[in-house]
Amino acid sequence: MIQERINIPSDRGPFPGIFLRPEQQNGPVPALLWIHGGGYVLGMAEMVNFTCGRMLAEKFNIAVLSPEYRLASEAPYPAALEDCYAALVYMHEQAAELGIDPEKIFVGGESAGGGLAAAVCIYARDQGRIPVAGQLPLYPMLDCEDTASSRDNHGRVWNTKRNHWGWSKYLGDLYQSDHVPPYASAARETSYRDLPKCYTFVSDGEPFYEETLAYVRNLRLAGVPAQADVYHGNIHAFDMLCLWLFRSRIAKEKLCRVFGSWLQE
Repeated sequence: MIQERINIPSDRGPFPGIFLRPEQQNGPVPALLWIHGGGYVLGMAEMVNFTCGRMLAEKFNIAVLSPEYRLASEAPYPAALEDCYAALVYMHEQAAELGIDPEKIFVGGESAGGGLAAAVCIYARDQGRIPVAGQLPLYPMLDCEDTASSRDNHGRVWNTKRNHWGWSKYLGDLYQSDHVPPYASAARETSYRDLPKCYTFVSDGEPFYEETLAYVRNLRLAGVPAQADVYHGNIHAFDMLCLWLFRSRIAKEKLCRVFGSWLQE
């Protein structure tokens, strides 16, 4: 893959991102907007290089854009959403320049990046400008309210205390409000119709277990094809942080099978 640091245009001015593209391609290729995790407070665009984003780029010879969105420590909601949506607009409107197929743009990410991926899909649907071909919100940070699995959770890497900290930073004055919009916390969405098809996976002992399954369930109830695979363990982001685990390999293999089938549609 060729890696470039590019500037993404937005209403606030250009901001950086990491763009991965095939070394050789004949015509436009599918593309993936991959959003990094970090609890909305941490992380950087370069994280794409050790996530499923880079894996999918290399395996399927597609383009991947990882935006350097504003973190909550710099600017709370809606800053990150605005930046990620601006990256999606850029991919679609400058598809010819980037060498990508505007009809095959997917959105994904891990953890908070998965939460942003879901929010971007909701926002894009409501704006009605850009068709998203599918979403891959891996173990996504979707719900600003405690769930059965995020309440009193002492899992490794991410837990209840850190979850409250991340949401409080991201939501700012909206934290613990009764009127958090779904663009900020995708679990607050009430209408799931016409959202892109979805695949995800999650561990059964981590904080985001319940909200991940609820999101997939709501998509299915609305007639949207959606699937979640569950792996045993309490390690958040196990596929990134515990590469030696058997379940990490299996999770990635299944993700590749699903995504590969999408590309054939």
